[in-house]
Amino acid sequence: MYNRILNLIKKYNTIIIHRHEKPDGDALGSQIGLKLAILETFPDKEVFVVGDTTEHTKFIGEMDLVDDSKYQDALVFVLDTGAEYLISDKRYIYGSVIVKIDHHIPQGTYGDIRLVNTKYESCAGLIAHFIKKTKMKLSSKAATALYTGMVTDSGRFRFSSVNSKTFDSASFLMKHKVDTEYIYSNLYTDNLSNVLLKAKMTLKFEILDCGIAYVKNTYQDVLETGLNSYSLARSIVNNMSGIKEIKIWATFTELEDGRVIVELRSSKANINEIAVKYGGGGHVQASGATVESWNIIENVIQDMIIKAKEV
Repeated sequence: MYNRILNLIKKYNTIIIHRHEKPDGDALGSQIGLKLAILETFPDKEVFVVGDTTEHTKFIGEMDLVDDSKYQDALVFVLDTGAEYLISDKRYIYGSVIVKIDHHIPQGTYGDIRLVNTKYESCAGLIAHFIKKTKMKLSSKAATALYTGMVTDSGRFRFSSVNSKTFDSASFLMKHKVDTEYIYSNLYTDNLSNVLLKAKMTLKFEILDCGIAYVKNTYQDVLETGLNSYSLARSIVNNMSGIKEIKIWATFTELEDGRVIVELRSSKANINEIAVKYGGGGHVQASGATVESWNIIENVIQDMIIKAKEV
C-alpha cells in the first residue's frame, strides 16, 4: 500500500491535501507535515493544503488558496477523517484520485485508496511511518508538524492508544530536529483568562454516583465566554480526565442554530458506540457527535450511565 501511494505521488504534478473541519493538532500536523515532506522529496511538484483553521492550531502552518481549476488531474489526500461528511472543503471530490489516510474507526467508505490503521495513536504517527518506510525526505519543520500531531492525539503520550509504533515514529521524527520547545509553548501555555474559564467550567460539571460527569453550555453561555462553541467544547472536555471516580465524561455545547456538540471521553469504556449511535464517531475512548437539539441529550446521558455500569 505504501509503495502504491508513493507511486501516485510521483505520478501527479498537483497534489491537494484535505482533512476534517474544525481541525485539531493531529489534523493540521498531518496535513502540513505531509505537504512539506512531499515538497522536500519532489520540489518540482505543486502541493497545497486546504480547509478551515482554528486560532489554537494556526502555529502549525497556514492554508493555501486554491483555484477550482487546480483539481483537474490532481491527486487528492484526505487525512484524519473517519466520516466523509466531516471533510473540510468539499472540492476534494473533483480530484482524479482520492487517497484516504486515517486512524479513526471508519464510518462508511470513501476514497479510491484507503490506508486506515486504527492501531496508530494519530494520523501523524501513521504518516511518519509512511515517510520513514518510503524513504521520503523530511525537514525539521515537517517533522515538527508531525510530532505536534502525535503529541496532541496521544495526550502527550499518555493515552491507551500509545504503543511501540508510537515511540518508533516519535524517535524517527526526533532525528530530524523536532522543535519541542516551540510545540509545547504553543500548545500548553495559556493566559490567565482561559485558566479561570476552565476552573469555572469544572465547577459546573454534574457528577453522578455511577461514575459519569458532564457539563451543559447553552449558546448564551458560549457567548459569555468569548469563544465559539467548538473551541469551548474542546478546551474543557478533558477537565475531568484523570479523576478516579469518573469513568466517562462529556461536554454538551449549543451552537447558534440550536444543535448541540457532544464531546465524549472515557478512561476505559468504549464510548465510540454512543457517538456512532447519534451520527458521530472517533476513537474508542475519545469520540464526538452533533445532535439536533437538547431533547436528545438526556438520551445520550442515559447511554453514558448504561455504559459506565458495564465497566
